[in-house]
Amino acid sequence: MAAFYKTVNNLFALILFVWTSTLSAQDITRVEPPFWWSGMNNPKLQLLLHGDNIGRLKANSQDNTFLITRTQSGDSPNYIFIDLDISKAAPGLYTIALLEGSEAIHTINYELKKRKGNSAQRQGLSSADVVYLITPDRFSNGDRNNDEVEGLKESLDRGKEYGRHGGDLQGIENHLPYISDLGFTAIWLNPVLENDQPKWSYHGYSTTDYYKVDSRFGSNESYVQLAEKAADSGLGLIMDIIVNHCGSHHWWMDDLPFEDWINKPSKDDYVQTNHRKETLKDPYASVLDRKNMVEGWFVPTMPDLNQRNKFMSTYLIQNSIWWIEYAHLNAIRQDTYSYPFKEFMTDWTCAIMEEYPNFFVVGEEWVEEASMIAYWQAGQNNADGNNSCLPSLMDFPLCFALNKALSEEESWNTGLIRIYQSLATDYHYTDPSQLVIFADNHDMKRTFVQLGEDIDRFKMAMTFLMTTRGIPQLYYGTEILMNTGKDGSHGHIRSDFPGGWDGDSISVIEDIGLSIQQKEAQEFCKKLMCWRKDQTVIHRGSLMHFVPEDGVYVYFRYSETETVMVIINKNGETNTLSLDRFEERLNGFSTYYDVMREEQGQLIESMDLEPNSAYVLELRP
Repeated sequence: MAAFYKTVNNLFALILFVWTSTLSAQDITRVEPPFWWSGMNNPKLQLLLHGDNIGRLKANSQDNTFLITRTQSGDSPNYIFIDLDISKAAPGLYTIALLEGSEAIHTINYELKKRKGNSAQRQGLSSADVVYLITPDRFSNGDRNNDEVEGLKESLDRGKEYGRHGGDLQGIENHLPYISDLGFTAIWLNPVLENDQPKWSYHGYSTTDYYKVDSRFGSNESYVQLAEKAADSGLGLIMDIIVNHCGSHHWWMDDLPFEDWINKPSKDDYVQTNHRKETLKDPYASVLDRKNMVEGWFVPTMPDLNQRNKFMSTYLIQNSIWWIEYAHLNAIRQDTYSYPFKEFMTDWTCAIMEEYPNFFVVGEEWVEEASMIAYWQAGQNNADGNNSCLPSLMDFPLCFALNKALSEEESWNTGLIRIYQSLATDYHYTDPSQLVIFADNHDMKRTFVQLGEDIDRFKMAMTFLMTTRGIPQLYYGTEILMNTGKDGSHGHIRSDFPGGWDGDSISVIEDIGLSIQQKEAQEFCKKLMCWRKDQTVIHRGSLMHFVPEDGVYVYFRYSETETVMVIINKNGETNTLSLDRFEERLNGFSTYYDVMREEQGQLIESMDLEPNSAYVLELRP
């Protein structure tokens, strides 16, 4: 009988919907989120509606499982926020009537979808993963039909350093076998949501629609397809999300829901952020300095969002959860993690982790001090009482230390000691194995450039990243020594992947035009990463390292059943390494297998090391 009444109710709702929608449903320009799911851990849902003069209306639902608990207008007359309790709602279509008095002026047919099986228990990243970072516009043009999209402000211009070059989701999908074969297990894409800005919009960090993939990259459906194809190739998908700011041409900038939707929205009141992240933890910081850090804008084209507005806060949290559920994400990389209000970031991260307990979120905190980064990781007992649910952060301190270690001359306090000292500060972190480690990214000079275009130093860097603690990340093209100039401009750093465009004279995929050195680097990375895939001792084993001496750094990854010895030799000539000082880890082993050289050897009193070399040795009794 309940099913019969449900059918009758839905039929009535459909008739009502058809009748009223022919009159005025076109006036509703936005319903966000556009749909949701039943059976979520949090049964609360808030809808943002935008339409001409709808703020005077009230919302009503005839279904007692789809409960409207509040209707709230904004400061603008063109918004309604509808609070719902869907704890008892099954998947299906539900009609929301917008009433003026007792008259239905608008109706909305809102869908609650059925969740995929085990969606809540989806597995995020772990230290078994290796991440491939891609700037979509610069990777591969797989669909020429979306190079120019009518109605969007910026056109294709591959000749411009900061122009749009035409890379898209189809291009990435086409190259999934290449990425997987190299040994990667996850892909992180720089933001793919719509950036309808007049210029310099290729990078994706100026969102103009939080629920739409940029049409020049593809569609929402093609993004989901990419996630599914990636999963088939053994690759997880990481979404780059920005909750600190949007683009100046975001659709709501012409009609803000509330006066405080944006921090300092008046041009006369504009303040650029001071980037002083210390002020957020500094017990002596002035109120003004702290305020300018979190309320200041990055640049005039990136309005700073006010997450202290409770409707904005809910909007951003729901949006992130929507993309996780919709696109089958494995992880989120949160841009500029410390720039929004820290109380909101705790709410945002905890809401995600409560919905998906095994999910993975990594935050960007671009600082060189481990204590500054560790503040944000879950499990910290911070003096100010702010305790996040954030699993991971980008390990910038180790990144800076690695590049200094391999480019500086050796001395008491320079060179390889930088790595040792950086890892020695791991006591700040609740779980250093969860940190994402890297040598470069989309905002930094390419690592090959930073290391003086020295392939031996490059191999040392790759060896370290793939064998130390943490989750390694490489930027696209790192594996073929992409060298985009020493000026460090973002346009050069994010240059086109060779072979991603028809007519390219050099093609990585088709192995055309690569130098001997590039092929050597590519094969080295592939061999190392493919070996790492099955090495639980690297994924979960303990780490012990020894103070570098005479330009040689030695460390061990070990468990009850396995031990791997790693040696980095920065000396420019053959030298002999005495093994006596490593006895506490070598005891019980008599031979080794050299992974990269595919050679076996005896563990005797010493080892002869090749000049500028790295060794990964599986130890055996």
